[in-house]
Amino acid sequence: MAGRLGRFTGLQLGVVALLFAITVINYLDRQSLSILAPVMQHDLNLSDTQYAHIVTAFLFAYTGGYFFAGGLSDRLGSKLSTFVFVAWWSLAEMIPALTAGAVGLGAARALLGLGEAGIWVAGPKVVGEWFEKKDRATVIGIYTAGATIGATLAPPIVLMLAARHGWRSVFFVSGGIGLVWLVPWLLLPVARNAQRPAKEDSLVEHSVGSSYAHVLRKKTTWLLLTARLITDPVWYFFLFWYPKFLVTQRHQSLGAIARVAWVVYLAADAGTLLGGFSSGCLMRHGLSSLRARKTIMIAAALLLPLSPIIAFASSTALSYAIACTVAFAHMAWLVTLTAMIVDQYPGRLVGTAAGVIAAGSGLGGILSTELLGHWLQAHSYSAVFLVIGLLHPLALLFVLRVRNDAPDGNI
Repeated sequence: MAGRLGRFTGLQLGVVALLFAITVINYLDRQSLSILAPVMQHDLNLSDTQYAHIVTAFLFAYTGGYFFAGGLSDRLGSKLSTFVFVAWWSLAEMIPALTAGAVGLGAARALLGLGEAGIWVAGPKVVGEWFEKKDRATVIGIYTAGATIGATLAPPIVLMLAARHGWRSVFFVSGGIGLVWLVPWLLLPVARNAQRPAKEDSLVEHSVGSSYAHVLRKKTTWLLLTARLITDPVWYFFLFWYPKFLVTQRHQSLGAIARVAWVVYLAADAGTLLGGFSSGCLMRHGLSSLRARKTIMIAAALLLPLSPIIAFASSTALSYAIACTVAFAHMAWLVTLTAMIVDQYPGRLVGTAAGVIAAGSGLGGILSTELLGHWLQAHSYSAVFLVIGLLHPLALLFVLRVRNDAPDGNI
């Protein structure tokens, strides 16, 4: 991987660094609520059902944000749209510090969701503009690792700030960091590929309506959307419910979680990096990009049926080890699916396509969060982990039906 990075120009390395940094910030902002949930539920008198509704408000807005951010990203360009998304969500992240109940907190998280979705739509578009096909999955893996690094760093950072200055301070600090990031982003030039249309783009009408129509007509869109709808609830579980599982089922204190639970998110980091690098490596050894992507996704899907051990293992160490394996495999799967999107669509449609397909992620998160909120009021987590083990093998049936729709025919 270091050898691949050595081939990048200074500007390309700057793009990688900025994308990595903002996804770290993205997940620091997103994780703040789930980490502080026990304290905030006590202070604001929130039930598990109300907490689920607050998370759902975020996911509803996140889903809508995905869908509309895609067209906005293609319309404004990746640089300006990314600025708008980051500024919006950073300001929204500060609002919970001023709230006093479930309604205000839910509204604040909805505003956060509208903005946060944008980076996951603009990010693939940035990669498509700055990097060659063989390098795209590697770069996507690196910046997606920023998300899991953010999730890894969030517990100790959030709990330290909350312990010293109160939980409301966390939202002011995390939101402010995003605003600081905007300065170097504005100094970055526009990619050359964004300044002049690629050959395949000349065949595509550039109005927002026609862009959505073109994307929605493709079978690949619906196959990949369904795959994300089915599998992304696994990651939402680790973001919003896994810390609560450790407290209620594994009887761990918040201090113990801060010391140990980060290893699960570190394993997810490894999955993003290795998953992104591996498909590019297979391509350099002669596999077509589509076959290389599918090979990595098959390998990842075969690891997910280990999930029930997380709940049933008598050893806490074994439970953590399997959770690490599941998080690793899911992120390798997600990075590879994202690279497949960039491969399959013309450059001026990548944002729209990424947004539409990612809307499946938000929808899956909404459905799973509401179901979990009601289920866990009266039941244990055991059945949840049984279901998690089946989702990726099921989604694989849809991914394997994707065919070569790439505009240049080189997949």
